[in-house]
Amino acid sequence: MDFLAEAPYLAAVVPLGLAVFLFLFGRLLGKASAWVAMLGPLTVLLAGVACAVVVLGGEASAAPAPYVGGMVSSATWDWMVQGTMVITIGYAVDGLSALMLLVVGTVALMVMVFSVGYMADDPGFARYFTLLSLFTASMTGLVIANSLAGIFVAWELVGVCSYLLSGFWYRKPSAANAAMKAFLVTRVGDVGFLLGIAVLWQATGSLDLAEMTAAASGVAAGTIAVASALLFMGAAGKSAQFPLHIWLPDAMEGPTPVSALIHAATMVAAGVFLVARVWPLFEASPGVLQLILVVGVFTAVMAGTAATAQNDIKRVLAYSTISQLGFMFAALGLGAWEIAMFHLTTHAAFKALLFLGSGSVIHGTGTQDMREMGGLFKKMPITAVTWIVGAAALAGIPGLAGFFSKDEILAAGYHEQLWVVVLLWAASLFTAFYITRATMLTFFGRPRGDQHAHESGPTMTIPLVILATLAASAGYLATVVAELLGEEAHALEPPVAIVSATVAIVGVAAAVLFYRSGLKADDRLAGALDPVWRAWEHAYWFDGFVQRVVVRPTVVFATVLYEVVDRFVIDGIVEGTGTASRWFGRGMNAIENGDVQWYAALIGGGVIALLAVSYLIVMQDQLADTISNLGLW
Repeated sequence: MDFLAEAPYLAAVVPLGLAVFLFLFGRLLGKASAWVAMLGPLTVLLAGVACAVVVLGGEASAAPAPYVGGMVSSATWDWMVQGTMVITIGYAVDGLSALMLLVVGTVALMVMVFSVGYMADDPGFARYFTLLSLFTASMTGLVIANSLAGIFVAWELVGVCSYLLSGFWYRKPSAANAAMKAFLVTRVGDVGFLLGIAVLWQATGSLDLAEMTAAASGVAAGTIAVASALLFMGAAGKSAQFPLHIWLPDAMEGPTPVSALIHAATMVAAGVFLVARVWPLFEASPGVLQLILVVGVFTAVMAGTAATAQNDIKRVLAYSTISQLGFMFAALGLGAWEIAMFHLTTHAAFKALLFLGSGSVIHGTGTQDMREMGGLFKKMPITAVTWIVGAAALAGIPGLAGFFSKDEILAAGYHEQLWVVVLLWAASLFTAFYITRATMLTFFGRPRGDQHAHESGPTMTIPLVILATLAASAGYLATVVAELLGEEAHALEPPVAIVSATVAIVGVAAAVLFYRSGLKADDRLAGALDPVWRAWEHAYWFDGFVQRVVVRPTVVFATVLYEVVDRFVIDGIVEGTGTASRWFGRGMNAIENGDVQWYAALIGGGVIALLAVSYLIVMQDQLADTISNLGLW
């Protein structure tokens, strides 16, 4: 353990080495490849524990901004050297990194154990665990990198892993399209991230986080604001914030454990982590923080309402994730970055639980459509009980993890900007309603559809029990998380807590009353709320809007470029040159007919032509004088 605190880079090196090993020998190992891959997240988890112990024990050394909670270990190497330009890369583990190592290690380990049963019969078993190992290494590298260069490299690697795992079943057109959509939409944000890095490099002369933060104090406020806004663009893309949120629901085409690991607990939280990691830059940009606040609140409400009318159990959770990430960005916009990280931590537990729970349901029933479920509580009791714990934590029921972390965000809004807390209370009401609706349609009522549901095996239910325990208890770790982040824990605000608890209970009770009758409740709500219900059902048709305004015009423009510029102009020049050469060659072939007299005539004509040209060159001055005297020039 002490060794892992001194060499935390092993948390990235070990899973990376395992990914290479499984790439080479995974097929030979067969099912054993899963247990080999688990050594990666286990190393990450142990490194997180070791580093957290150092920080909490007061043994961490003092660290410059933007590091928090004290420095556990760090090292830097020159990566690119060109003249006086040096780009460094390395690692640095502080309290924030230690917290993220705990989150990544725990969720990745639970997902891998769960996947042993979920992916048991998949022909791509070894490839799957190879990619999970690569993702674990990439995400770990992101949270321990000590420069924006290192963060960006790992940032892109987790994007590649998301692409490969979202499209894991690549022979399925919808999966391949979803992977491409996720890759392209997040690249839009990453362009902003890269430009932000360029602005900071130009302004500070360094990408090392400590050096850059120190130099930023002497940079014009406008430049820092521009750089912060561009970095937020990258964060919004990775964390699926409006308007770059449209990729996440489609990414559910991948295996469900992937959704739990990448699209609920870790990669999508990377945007929140990025803002917290370079917090001094955002703290110096109040205008950008206000933008983050508005985007976060809008996303929380928009996605929360969209989740209310979804029928695919994974899409409900996808829009829920977008909404909860909106809560985190709202906390960042309020200046409460440590609260955002606390909610990130609790959310990782209960949302990973809910996604794995949905995977257990899908594995047991063979469907993702809640209209074809119902009555699963008796057939899948462990899945049902653990799901209910996760659902209650998400809804914000008092005593569970989600209540404590969400309450701190609401309290921050209550003290800073009242309109924020009002809208977030509305989002919380929808959260309690839609997750209870999903619970009722899935586990209660009469069975629907042709199903032979069965409880999942131990490799799937044990991770559910562990995550349910964390979802129930993680809220009581507020003091520990605050100490890791070098901050003080926030006490519950009684007025806010009472209203929040009331909102959660009302949302749950309303959904229970509505959905006692099963799917008939959807019909009644659709009739009463039309066209609002249809807007929720289609997620406000934002996908269609993007198709009409962005995708189709881009395709038309690209088609014109291809047909006119590429095919007609460029290909015309190239192919025309070849055609002219062929015509010239054929003309030359015509004069080579084997007739000696014809050859002699050509030679004679050529000689005469050469003599004439030579004469004109020699006599050009005399000819010019003659023409001038005749008045012809």
